[in-house]
Amino acid sequence: MFAKRIVLVLALLFSGASLAAAQTPTPIQKFDAWVAYSYNSDSGKVCYVLSVPAKKDPANVDHGDNFFVVTKYPGQNVSLEPQAMMGFDLKPGTTVDVIVDGKSFPMYFKGKGAWLENAAQEPTLVNALKAGRSMEVDATSARGTRTKHTYSLIGITAALNKISSCS
Repeated sequence: MFAKRIVLVLALLFSGASLAAAQTPTPIQKFDAWVAYSYNSDSGKVCYVLSVPAKKDPANVDHGDNFFVVTKYPGQNVSLEPQAMMGFDLKPGTTVDVIVDGKSFPMYFKGKGAWLENAAQEPTLVNALKAGRSMEVDATSARGTRTKHTYSLIGITAALNKISSCS
């Protein structure tokens, strides 16, 4: 049920569709910690890979549903767009930091979603994800709690390769 809810939420976020018009994403294949999905939107087929954190800190707070997504929008000429989705409101004036094997990629956020501050860094982050072992997403909740979500990068290269032919 959790996975179904995530893919439906992602379809709504990515397509801008209403709940009634949402297309349910179809799982393509699971690759260790990552799963490849696709769905049809008004702008064409959309493919993405998704993972959930292996660890959430601090452990004594409710983090909600968090995930990291890399999306390919073939109909919109977007190759691969990384995005962090947080399960809680974020503190205004802060950033979300994605750290892959010690290299930091700052993200801005709107609502509960975060994207790279510099879109030109998207290929650099994707390459770091492919070469990396783990990733941390550091953020500050609206309540001021510093959070860290640790993701495994095992399987991301295979998952991204799987969606490379998405069109």
